Amino acid sequence: MNIKLKIWRQESPKAKGKFETYSLSDVSTEMSFLEMLDYLNNKLITEGKNPVAFEHDCREGICGCCSLYINGRPHGKLGRTTTCELYMREFKDGETITIEPWRAAAFPVIKDLIVERNAFDKIMQAGGFISVNTGSAQDANAIPVSRDNYDLAIEAASCIGCGACVAACKNSSAMLFISAKVSQLALFPQGRIEAKERVKKMVAKMDELGFGSCTNTRACEAECPKGISITYIAKLNREYISAKISD
Repeated sequence: MNIKLKIWRQESPKAKGKFETYSLSDVSTEMSFLEMLDYLNNKLITEGKNPVAFEHDCREGICGCCSLYINGRPHGKLGRTTTCELYMREFKDGETITIEPWRAAAFPVIKDLIVERNAFDKIMQAGGFISVNTGSAQDANAIPVSRDNYDLAIEAASCIGCGACVAACKNSSAMLFISAKVSQLALFPQGRIEAKERVKKMVAKMDELGFGSCTNTRACEAECPKGISITYIAKLNREYISAKISD
């Protein structure tokens, strides 16, 4: 198949970026989206041009690195799919594909399609931990956990921190990310020790880093590649209000 690519090119964080158009022929429908970008870069390097900078790691939908805005949607048009899991068979012969980096003040562009996402790391450093007493491990059944809480915690923990929720939100809110990370710890007994301090510190860090507020448009839920529900945002709000009341 033949395609055209409109790709955002930006040499550095302070440089002025622009879209550049590339034509590719003989693109296999069995290529993943990232393999197609590899194919493009091989072509550019052969022609003596600068390759397109994009981020990737596992290429298995686990790490969240491959975060791209494709034709106006985070990770492309398929639901519950990361960019590396998107295949060229989902596009038509002759189609023009627009590729951009995440657009959020808290995720500044480093180069081309790569953005700096360490804001998520800073949020986790603010409160994403639990206290653990050193010594012998407890017996498996020493701390009972309900099946409902276990299922909810594991679902929340499936968040890969890709930032699609921020990219999809008109306010660039990180509420879905934070709610998942708060919930995955708060739903277990071990996570209740720092629960109040955790939610206050993580929300404060989110505000400090320039993320927007949640206005319940549910765009984050719709674009999350792991299908994280906004019901976790409701849980986050309950945790936060409870923590503030107890001050």
